[in-house]
Amino acid sequence: MIMMKPQRAIVLGLAWAFLSTGMIHATAADPAAPAPKVLATVNGKTITEEDLKLAMEDLGASLPQQLKGKARETYVLDYLIDGQLVVQKALADKLDKTPDFTEKLSYLRDKALMDVLLSDVAKAATTDEALHKTYDEAAAAQKPETEIHARHILVATEADAQAALKRVKAGEDFAKVAKDVSKDPGSEGGDLGWFTKDRMVPEFADAAFKLEPGQISDPVKSQFGWHIIQVEDKRQKSFPPFDQVKDQLVRYVVQKAQSEMIVKLRDAAKIERADAEPAPGEAPPAGKSSATDPAKPAGDAPKPATGK
Repeated sequence: MIMMKPQRAIVLGLAWAFLSTGMIHATAADPAAPAPKVLATVNGKTITEEDLKLAMEDLGASLPQQLKGKARETYVLDYLIDGQLVVQKALADKLDKTPDFTEKLSYLRDKALMDVLLSDVAKAATTDEALHKTYDEAAAAQKPETEIHARHILVATEADAQAALKRVKAGEDFAKVAKDVSKDPGSEGGDLGWFTKDRMVPEFADAAFKLEPGQISDPVKSQFGWHIIQVEDKRQKSFPPFDQVKDQLVRYVVQKAQSEMIVKLRDAAKIERADAEPAPGEAPPAGKSSATDPAKPAGDAPKPATGK
């Protein structure tokens, strides 16, 4: 069965398939280790559980997101079978003897070495101690800031806003009026959740943050229309718990460690370029990975989440 794959996945997958033919061995097999389970055989060439695991790690985000569990494994196994058929055809045509193959294989070998080193750096950097240290530093650096929980009614004209305000002041539930007349489809019953002042346009924010819990504003005009605002609660913004931002912490720490390593390597190396070195702030050359580009910021430290 031949399946259509993203171009990047095809290149990486075929690179893996070339390596799996037995032509190149990066490491010697451990004779004491049990033989991996064979999942398929293609003209005598086996595809094992280890091959499947490697391919799933390699293809990663390029796999269809709707595929989960066994369906995902089946998809990748079919992909490996297709890839092995292509590899065998290429070998039969002696394409492994061509200059084009040699050049691509050299590039993919270098990329694999780079990926392995960056992976090692990532593993070393993301210790529990390092993640908690970064978290504590980010939490300590957070400045005190007020946030409010508010609702609003958005309408097109001042007259419509006055009519909505009249209904609310007469005792109708604010959320019900918002559901009846508000033109903001993104807020259920006008609920905007928790937000800080910088999250909203100035006219709206200035009016909202002058209110105390339970108060309702007069009509406020912004670029979106006319608003009636009700503040439900007010508090000091709290820093999110560690588990909530752990994934963000990992990304930040990994990018920072990898970028710092490459800066050190650049400083110690003699690099001669035929083109002009990009000025600070300029985009890197096309195709250059931001994960390994020291000119690109490693990423922002974790910030507290806002909203619902």
